[in-house]
Amino acid sequence: MKSFSVVLTIFLSLAFLLLTGCGRSSGSGSADTLRVAASVTPHSEILEAAKPLMAERGYQLIIQTFDDYVQPNLVVESGEFDANYMEHIPFLNSINQEKGLHLVNAGGIHYEPFGIYPGKKSSLADLAPGDSIAVPNDTTNEARALLLLADNGILKLREGAGLTATRQDIVEYTKKVDIVELEAAQVARMRQDVALVVLNGNYALQAGLSVGRDAILAEKPDSQAAKTYVNIITVKEGRENDPAVRALVEILKSEPIQKFILEKYDGAVVPFVE
Repeated sequence: MKSFSVVLTIFLSLAFLLLTGCGRSSGSGSADTLRVAASVTPHSEILEAAKPLMAERGYQLIIQTFDDYVQPNLVVESGEFDANYMEHIPFLNSINQEKGLHLVNAGGIHYEPFGIYPGKKSSLADLAPGDSIAVPNDTTNEARALLLLADNGILKLREGAGLTATRQDIVEYTKKVDIVELEAAQVARMRQDVALVVLNGNYALQAGLSVGRDAILAEKPDSQAAKTYVNIITVKEGRENDPAVRALVEILKSEPIQKFILEKYDGAVVPFVE
C-alpha cells in the first residue's frame, strides 16, 4: 500500500509540472499570446512587421482585422482581445462615453494626415454651387474633416465647434456645396459620385491613394490635429502595464518599425514621436 502511495504521489507531481509548464513562456518553449484587433491598413500591416520582433521577446502576436471602428473596442472591452490598434484618442474618449466602455490609451504609435482628395473635381477652385463633398460621419472624424475644409476656406464653422463640429455647425460656405455624411469606410467609394472626398489616412491607403501624390490638401505634420489624432494601442483599463502590452508598444515605437512606416507609406502614415 505504501509503494502505491509513493507511485501516486510521483504521478500527481509529474502531472502538475506538465500542466503548469504548458502555461509558461519561459523555459517551456511556448510563447505568451497577445490578441490584437486592427484596421486593415495601415494598422494590421504595421503589426505584421512587428510580429518577428515580438517573437524575439517571447510573445506570439495574433492579429484580426475589422472593417469598422466600433467592434474592435467592444471585443477589447469584453476581454476577447487584449488590445486594439485602429483609433485615435478623441475617438476613444467618444466611444467610451457613448458605449459606457472602460478603455485606455497604452501608447501613441503614429498619425495619419487627413486629406482632401479629388472626386469629380480635381481642385478647390473647380468647386461649383451644388457640388457635394463626402466626409466621415462619426463624431470625431467628421469634426476633423470639417476643420480641414474650414482651414482651407471652403466653409466656416460656428465659433467654438472645434472637435465636436458637425454639419449643423457650418455657418457659411464660400460656394454653396453640400456636405454628405457617410460611414468612414464608404467615403472613398463615393469618389465617382461627388466633387471631393475627405478621407482618413487608413481608408485613403486602402483606396490606393497617397497623401503626397493624390491629396489636394492635407493636415500639416506639425499641426495640432496631428498631435491630437495620434493612433494608439487601446486596452481595457488596468491592462496598460501588462508586460505583453508594454512590449508591443515599445516595439511599435522602435527604430525598425519607424523605418518600416516611413518607407512603406510615403508620408501617409507618420511615426508619432513624443
